[in-house]
Amino acid sequence: MAEAVATRKNVAETLKGNNDQVVPWAMLVGLMGVLLYVFWNALDSRGAMKYWDNPKYSHGWLVPVFTVILLWMRYEPFKPVKAWERWAGFGLLAAGIAIRMVATYLTIPTIEMMSFVPSAVGVFLMVGGVHMLRWAGPAVAFLIFMFPLPSFLDSGLLAPMQKIATRASTYVLQTMGIASYAEGNVIYIGEMQLGVVEACSGLRMLTIFMALSFAIVLVTDRPLWERIVIVLSSIPIALVSNIVRIVVTALLYIAVGAEWVDRVFHDLDGWLMMPFALGLLYVEFQVLSHLIIEEDQTGPLQVT
Repeated sequence: MAEAVATRKNVAETLKGNNDQVVPWAMLVGLMGVLLYVFWNALDSRGAMKYWDNPKYSHGWLVPVFTVILLWMRYEPFKPVKAWERWAGFGLLAAGIAIRMVATYLTIPTIEMMSFVPSAVGVFLMVGGVHMLRWAGPAVAFLIFMFPLPSFLDSGLLAPMQKIATRASTYVLQTMGIASYAEGNVIYIGEMQLGVVEACSGLRMLTIFMALSFAIVLVTDRPLWERIVIVLSSIPIALVSNIVRIVVTALLYIAVGAEWVDRVFHDLDGWLMMPFALGLLYVEFQVLSHLIIEEDQTGPLQVT
């Protein structure tokens, strides 16, 4: 009799444990489905997806895929949620929807699209509380990279980055002993002219590499300060990679002529930028790994 009671108790506890996980998942899937329906016209081919045809944001379709994978990798079971956590999540969800309504009224499409992210964070907080936000929050925040930069930021960065790329590349060529000078966004090497057009400004490399760096720090076990350094370093690494690309292109123009470079090498060195940048990021990882050495737990060596 006692064994039967114990068995029924174990079964009841198992069912309750399963129910504690199934119900939150059903709530999360249901609420996210409703949220996607509400935001769909800001996410579909008339919204975010139309920007994915732009080379600067061609990585956009990979972002939601990686987010799902990251949620699976970082998953932790649900825990009880306090009332204030649900209210805080509801408030964040309401704020996100309010931002979208204002942005729609003022015709600010980028803000309208990006308001999906705080709304999604609000849903996760409302369903799983602060505990869920700790393991799922970074993955949800990563969704910001599937949207284009605000127009003022895009246009504001383009001209300065073109100027930096032109001036820095010219300086490198001069340092290598190659007679060259820059006027505007054109590098003059003898009678040859190498224009640093908008596509060569490095903005595309910057947007893609920042997203990639953020993704890498989310799947690596590193101290917080190292993760911050790695994400911030994506900016100079992207700039350096683009400058190297322009310099190599200039050298190839000199060596084999403009015709061969335009036919073969121009697109090729563009493709090689990302492996080069990842190589620099790997070097940075190694430097950071050896920058601070943890003290040996066995204690100092005893000399007898």
